[in-house]
Amino acid sequence: MTIETAELDDAELIRRSADDPEQFAALFDRYARQIHLYAARRIGTQAADDIVAETFLAAFRRRGSYDPSFPLARPWLYGIATTLIARHRRQEERMLRALGRTGVDPLPEPVADTVVSRVAARDKERELAAALASLSRGDRDVLLLVAWEDLSYEEVAQALGIPMGTVRSRLHRARKKARAALADEEEL
Repeated sequence: MTIETAELDDAELIRRSADDPEQFAALFDRYARQIHLYAARRIGTQAADDIVAETFLAAFRRRGSYDPSFPLARPWLYGIATTLIARHRRQEERMLRALGRTGVDPLPEPVADTVVSRVAARDKERELAAALASLSRGDRDVLLLVAWEDLSYEEVAQALGIPMGTVRSRLHRARKKARAALADEEEL
């Protein structure tokens, strides 16, 4: 990414990519890793590679319809990725059920960064995976975009194409179900 493209907002890069398609590569450089981590946690590392490729291909093809009033393309990209992940929903649910049974996370994290939190959370990991598997797809999408990807309510609404009130109600419902499954409100 050149210094010039590093200073441009996403909407401007998308606009410029109409005349110079290589400008779109800067969006890939900015967001591919985040999208990959999100997809890997949802459906596994192998499928995440495909989701990232499909997400950016779909975004590139749809760039002409991007709303330039949104300077950040991050929610738009997460929306595309979430839609693609929905196609892999059965695989995600199987993976969460397996995690609930075995306690083995399919996405290994750096040991130095997670040892303490892993030890503390190990007892609840299986229950949390089972709780996630029991959520509706919409509730799970909202919860994971907020919890894993740190998207704001507005960004989740934009990503999923739903009203802000729906984001709030889905998140509330998902948290309530997860708390009930864990039987300890302080865990969340």
